[in-house]
Amino acid sequence: MGLIVNPIAGMGGRVGLKGTDGDAYLLALKKGAKPVAPRRALLFLNSIRRNDFRIISAPGIMGEDIIKKSIHSDKLVKIVGEIKYPTTPEDTRRIARIMVFDENVDLLVFVGGDGTARDICASISTSAPVLGVPSGVKMYSAVFANSPYDAAVILEKFLEDNVEFVLREVLDIDEEAYRRDKLVIKLYCYLKIPLIKHYIQSSKTIYEGSEEDENKRAIAEYIIENMDPNIPYILGPGSTVKEINKLLGIPYTLLGVDVIINNKLIAKDADERTLLQIISKYGKAKIVVTPIGGQGFIFGRGNQQISPSIIRKIGRNNILVISTKRKIRDIEYLRVDTGDPFVDEMLRGYIKVLIDYGRYVVKKVI
Repeated sequence: MGLIVNPIAGMGGRVGLKGTDGDAYLLALKKGAKPVAPRRALLFLNSIRRNDFRIISAPGIMGEDIIKKSIHSDKLVKIVGEIKYPTTPEDTRRIARIMVFDENVDLLVFVGGDGTARDICASISTSAPVLGVPSGVKMYSAVFANSPYDAAVILEKFLEDNVEFVLREVLDIDEEAYRRDKLVIKLYCYLKIPLIKHYIQSSKTIYEGSEEDENKRAIAEYIIENMDPNIPYILGPGSTVKEINKLLGIPYTLLGVDVIINNKLIAKDADERTLLQIISKYGKAKIVVTPIGGQGFIFGRGNQQISPSIIRKIGRNNILVISTKRKIRDIEYLRVDTGDPFVDEMLRGYIKVLIDYGRYVVKKVI
């Protein structure tokens, strides 16, 4: 197995930056962002229950350091390539080429987000099987395991020769447009991945049309009519949720987190720190989220500002899940990947989803 970790992937999430491409990484650092990918990589490695594999790694913070802290430190047989500090996308591309074309790894595992997937794709195309361990902010591509734990299961199945290989899409957005609240998704390329149903996420699906718009409006009307005027409502990303802001005639951040109380906006594009301050001030809050189309994630994808500590403080009973009928029909399960095993477990089980004015369905969170 080749292992490459993008050490800055996902750092923009909790501070509300929606990614770390370009100069956003420096801004994330200024806002106090902490590394996410090393922890996710360690979770992946420590969840592997087999011993019949060896690891070829990128140097230092791009893999080597994390492997040496893991229960599989003895599996590290070779370190390849050189890296610059701070690391660059070119480091990822160059080391991926060495691993696949010089070292002939059986499986290339990368820890990162959609941008990292694009770098892998640009360097090796479909020359070798690849598995993404999710550690970005959004992750719209279909080349990632649902979580670091699921990535470990996929590796175990791979070692048993119990997988099929398929080409799956690498999607990414224009992060500059994303930060301006415009969602522009492009198909960049395909990667060959080991597919195991329920363990690999699907790509994001966008639903549009007049019927969809009417459905969103009906959901928003019901939420507004039943809001407690004394409680702050944390509104997650997505057009289904932001229909609430639209109906109230208040500003919104389509791809960020806003907070309203008594039909008034009190925080726009809030980061984790702002949300914690609001909860501390009011002593309570509710969260409104919608699953990502095609994927089913309600936490851990694109809304990392709503962190495990926030979810813990608010509690499962104060989470409102909303979805249009068409979107929920295409989702088998709702999913969570907060990075905190306790919070993930707390969120699992059956939950009501508002799908129209006063109409609910029950879905299982896994």
